[in-house]
Amino acid sequence: MKKIIYSILLACGALVAACSDSPSTKGNTTITGEVAGLKQGKLYLYQMKDTSFVAIDSLIVNGAKDAKFAFGLDLESPEMLFLTLDRGHTKSKDNQIAFFAEPGNIEVNTTLKHFYADVEVKGSSNQPVYQEYLKTRAALLDVQNALIVDIFKAQKSENTKALDSLQKLDEKLTTRRYLNAINFALTHPSSDVAPYVALTDLYNANTKYLDTIYNSLDTTIASNKYGKQLKEYIAERKEMEKK
Repeated sequence: MKKIIYSILLACGALVAACSDSPSTKGNTTITGEVAGLKQGKLYLYQMKDTSFVAIDSLIVNGAKDAKFAFGLDLESPEMLFLTLDRGHTKSKDNQIAFFAEPGNIEVNTTLKHFYADVEVKGSSNQPVYQEYLKTRAALLDVQNALIVDIFKAQKSENTKALDSLQKLDEKLTTRRYLNAINFALTHPSSDVAPYVALTDLYNANTKYLDTIYNSLDTTIASNKYGKQLKEYIAERKEMEKK
């Protein structure tokens, strides 16, 4: 289970290619959309299977005005998928879009200019919930990232008094991020985002908080992919704590 958590956190890391160049629309889930302005490159649809990210489908774009795509797969329950653009350059997070998919028709539209920032996802009930969470997290991360710069400056100038104060503030902000994630998960028990947030942003939190989140989940969510993974992870953590 630790490997599963680790793989989720390294979504932009090494990915295992196992796909064809001709997209398929078979399965209970269809992912369609376009990348406005993309004339040349390759689009991959990735899914995490066991402990690896696998490219389940791909599409070569060569000469089109706008790259339109249609991928198909089978999903037992909602889960995070990853649309990656490869233009032959160094990959970065700006070349990959993470989005919540679920059985049915999902539409993902974006632009070449702002592949990551311009994305719009339709047809997913979990996506707007996840975007809401990202906004609350981003507000705290922005403050904390600015604080890191101040900590570096204090270290460089050997201002121990300022450094001590800044480090304490950083610890408080980290606590606030944890509490924000916990509160969000607890107030969204009917969304698959709740267990996903617990697995990705609260994996090293106190087990009692993870337990509380899992026990608050609706029955359906608890039996879906991330609900089951959270249950397994909690059990593993408790076994480790006994040692």
